[in-house]
Amino acid sequence: MRERLRQTIAAAWAFRTRVEREAAGRFARLGAAIASWDAASPVVALMERATGDERRHAAYCAELAARYGEPVGPGWPAASSIAPPGLRHREAILYEVVASCCITETESVATVASLLAKDPEPRVREVLHQIARDEVVHGRMGWAHLAREAKAIDTSFVSRFVPAMLSGTVDDGLFAPAFVDSDEGELVRHGVLPAAHKREIFLRTLEEVVLPGLEEFGIDAAPARAWLLARTG
Repeated sequence: MRERLRQTIAAAWAFRTRVEREAAGRFARLGAAIASWDAASPVVALMERATGDERRHAAYCAELAARYGEPVGPGWPAASSIAPPGLRHREAILYEVVASCCITETESVATVASLLAKDPEPRVREVLHQIARDEVVHGRMGWAHLAREAKAIDTSFVSRFVPAMLSGTVDDGLFAPAFVDSDEGELVRHGVLPAAHKREIFLRTLEEVVLPGLEEFGIDAAPARAWLLARTG
């Protein structure tokens, strides 16, 4: 394997390690917060389970990062709130759940499923399969919390914040002109999606799953669609 290709793959798995570690801390904090006002919610137990899932995912990703030559240190990032200032506590928690689960985890499932369909090498396949199985549940847990909150509070405020959630999910490079990479086949085989494929999956999942799901719970998707149009023309 060429050095540049190896470094790209290693960096991707190292990045995933950090993301999974942060998710573990975030789910632990969100579960405890939800329990403080809605201890009967089934989402509390799901958050506890998701915390353990993400810890396992982090270990898998760290293993692969090291295998490709980029060991990840033992530090776990602080999963501080990503909610904007000015929201009440319960609203801030809902913001984080929608951003982390309804959007990020739903998009992650689509990405991992796409990679699994491309016949990755055996250990990468094993790790992706474990992640996909768990993150389907993590996405559903976000939608379950949104459904429960929609019956208890006005959730329409989420609409104006969806563009910020989307911006936090992707970087602007996702919408830059993509060129065919001669290493696409090798990247996918080792669990890394080329940029053009990432964009395609992101847009399709947003249009077919995320935005219709939000609209079902009374969250206007117009600001999100305007955000998307500004980046795709």
